[in-house]
Amino acid sequence: MKSEKCETMDTDDYLLVSGIQHFKFCKRQWALIHIEQQWSENYFTAIGRKQHEKVDAGLREKRGNVITTRAMPVISHNLKVQGVCDVVEFVKNESGININGLDGLYSVSPVEYKRGKPKKGKEDHLQLVAQAICLEEMLCTSIDYGYMFYKTTLAREKVTITPELRQEVVSIFKNMHELFLKQYTPKPRKKPHCVNCSMYDICLPQIFDSHRSQDPKKFIEESLQ
Repeated sequence: MKSEKCETMDTDDYLLVSGIQHFKFCKRQWALIHIEQQWSENYFTAIGRKQHEKVDAGLREKRGNVITTRAMPVISHNLKVQGVCDVVEFVKNESGININGLDGLYSVSPVEYKRGKPKKGKEDHLQLVAQAICLEEMLCTSIDYGYMFYKTTLAREKVTITPELRQEVVSIFKNMHELFLKQYTPKPRKKPHCVNCSMYDICLPQIFDSHRSQDPKKFIEESLQ
C-alpha cells in the first residue's frame, strides 16, 4: 500500500503532540505553556533541549536495511494534533508498505529521545503512541511498536502500541481540546514534583496552597487591606 499525501487543511486549532506529556505531568503546566504561551527554562529543560538539538541535527541516513529520518513532521487530522518525531525508522520488511522515494517495502517505527531515565508511570509512552497514530494516518499503515531512548541509561526500550495506550491517548487529547477551546487554565495544586518544574515561579503553587485552607471571607478582606 502506498503512502498518501494529506490534503491541505486549516490546522490553527491543532494541538502539539508533545503537549500530551506536559498534560499528563500537570494540566496547569500544559495550560500555562500551550494556552497562555508562557515558558521558563531550568537546568533540566535546558539539557533536554540540547539533547534534542543533537537528535535533530541530521535529516536522513541509511545503514543496511534501516533508513533513519530525523525531525520528521507528523500530523493527525482525526486527533487534530501535529508535531515532530525525534526519529522515525523505516526498516525493510516484506510485509511493510511502499514509501514515496524509497525502493522496497518498509515497516515504520517512531523513536522518542528523553533526557532522563524510564518513569514508573510510563507517561513517556503516551507521546510515542501519539506519534505512531499520526504516522499510521499519514502513511496508511499500522504500527505495532516504537522505541524510547533514554540519555541517562543509554538504553533503548521497545514499547508495544497497545489498544489501551491508544485509547488513553485519544481520551487525553479530547480533554486537552476541551480545555483549549475554553482557554481554561486549571488552578495550581502543590505536589512534590512542583519543585523541579521549570514553571514553578510562574505557576506559584505555594501561594495558592497556603491560601486554600483559609476562610475565603478573611482572605478577601486581607487582600483588600
